[in-house]
Amino acid sequence: MGRILALDYGSKRTGIAITDELQLIASGLTTVATSELMDFLKKYIATEKVELVLVGEPKQKDGTHSNIEIEIQKFLKKFYKVFSDLEVKRVDERYTSKMAFQTMIDSGLKKKQRQNKALVDEISATIILQEYLYYG
Repeated sequence: MGRILALDYGSKRTGIAITDELQLIASGLTTVATSELMDFLKKYIATEKVELVLVGEPKQKDGTHSNIEIEIQKFLKKFYKVFSDLEVKRVDERYTSKMAFQTMIDSGLKKKQRQNKALVDEISATIILQEYLYYG
């Protein structure tokens, strides 16, 4: 069984989370500059068995897509060319940033630490992955 990788794609940074090989536990992996995302994924997927990639689908409250969706579609076209054999699923990511921020508060992080946007992105990717594991 391969791992499931989740991406919280952003124009500047992308949060990344990964499961264990049994697909039971979701863990934050890292946050990378979006401009370096493809290089990171090429290296990571070459060394780890990944069978599914989840990409957050940002939507407004009314269900319409956010503006970043245009950039995500461009990224996905490049992704499919490089990783044509990998399955990709989209996952609704509404409210994951707010949930990530609340998680940081609940875990006792100081205000200065909660301002780390890279950590928020990584936690958001982990929430996307957790929700997929739970709800399918």
